[in-house]
Amino acid sequence: MTDMPTTPVATATAAPETRPATPADSPQLTRSIGVVGGTLLTLSCLTPASSLFVIVPDSFATLGTGTALTIAIAAVLCVGVAFTYSELGTLIPSSGGEYAMVGTLMGRLAGWLVFVLSLIVVMIVPPIIALGTADYLAPLVHLDKQMTAAAVMLLATAMGLLDLRANAWITGIFLVLEVVAAAVVAFLGFSHTQRSAATLIHPVMDAGHGTSTAVTGGLIVAGLATALFILQGFSTAVYLAEEMENPRRNVSRTVLWTLAIGAAVVLVPVVAITLGAPDLKTLGAGDLAGMVQGWSNSAVGTFVSLCIALAIINAAIVMVIQNSRVVFSSARDAAWPTPVNRIFSHVGKRFGSPWVATLAVGVPGAALCFVTLDTLNEVTGVAVAGMYVFVALGALVSRRGEHKHRLAWRMPLWPVVPALIVIVLAWVLCQQSAESLLITGGVIAVAAVYWAVYLRPRQDSHWVISVPEDEVAGTTELTEPARP
Repeated sequence: MTDMPTTPVATATAAPETRPATPADSPQLTRSIGVVGGTLLTLSCLTPASSLFVIVPDSFATLGTGTALTIAIAAVLCVGVAFTYSELGTLIPSSGGEYAMVGTLMGRLAGWLVFVLSLIVVMIVPPIIALGTADYLAPLVHLDKQMTAAAVMLLATAMGLLDLRANAWITGIFLVLEVVAAAVVAFLGFSHTQRSAATLIHPVMDAGHGTSTAVTGGLIVAGLATALFILQGFSTAVYLAEEMENPRRNVSRTVLWTLAIGAAVVLVPVVAITLGAPDLKTLGAGDLAGMVQGWSNSAVGTFVSLCIALAIINAAIVMVIQNSRVVFSSARDAAWPTPVNRIFSHVGKRFGSPWVATLAVGVPGAALCFVTLDTLNEVTGVAVAGMYVFVALGALVSRRGEHKHRLAWRMPLWPVVPALIVIVLAWVLCQQSAESLLITGGVIAVAAVYWAVYLRPRQDSHWVISVPEDEVAGTTELTEPARP
């Protein structure tokens, strides 16, 4: 990526609402990955192919040929979001991710609400993705959808217990296969073009009986929440900040490279599918495996389906890894009663992974595979958009007080970029369904009650957001500016 400005560092004191963690008073994760390993893990969590083959088909049903345009607009928004994540992730490198960044800059209550939004994503998204596995294994074997998804979640949990460096390369191999599958679909779609590129910017959708109707701007705005969900995942880099070598340099690189590569892997095949679908009815049905079969032969279709199945498994593995770090960090920061905090913050000696937190994410995820989750895709999109709003607000206040002079990657066009993100995403949220907003708002209301009743009266000992001491004030970093 291009070089971005940095700010020279000066000595700074800790923020009032946070304290630096030290080896003596809190568990520490092991720094073992660089840009390549972090990018492999982050791309795998973005899991562009599984998003392409599992989530995008639903967008074709509601947006028709406007799906590519909606994802492209979301990608532009995500560039600004990536800037905010890069700056805050290097300013406050913590495995807590969004909640640590927002909580440090905006106070504990804001951090707690962001944590709850992230918890929605943590617990719901992996089972949703895993439920697509059986569909793409169908060319070889017919399996029960829910049982297969539960097995994938348990496999992902077992993999999440291993060393992070090993997982980076394992998921990297799977990532290559899913990118190959996306490339094959893109090639076949462009080779069987049925309509002009004009339909991409003047979108239409199937209206039944062989007719079409225009896709309105309102539908595109409403679809942006799901499109943001499709591209969501580049933020994994900030969750890995405590396990990444030289995080002030590598976090921003990982975030920006991941977004660029992931958006291309999703958007190019979406354009190809849009142009190559036999008709609008077939496009709206979203049967990508059937379209690949029609464009090629059964062998190619089977290969693509198997690659997609591997992509889903890959996504589940990385999501369990990422999400366990969120639970680990919340326990380290005393979000729960003391016995629960002690258990969830335990780090295994052999692999250096938070194994109890990993089990706490993976096992309930396997159980959720047996629950009807049809309405939760939209709820998750609302939660993701809400998190992005909080992170952008954090970026707006990140250059005041003691944070102004800390060493960090600094975004260009501040404060215009985060301000625009807040305005646009607030507009997007207003276009979502009342049901999804009410569900998300209800969860937030319960979280606020827990804060008022349990956490706030115990603020001296609970929900004390921690940042590793070596990243708050290192002697080398006090004299050398960071390089992006």
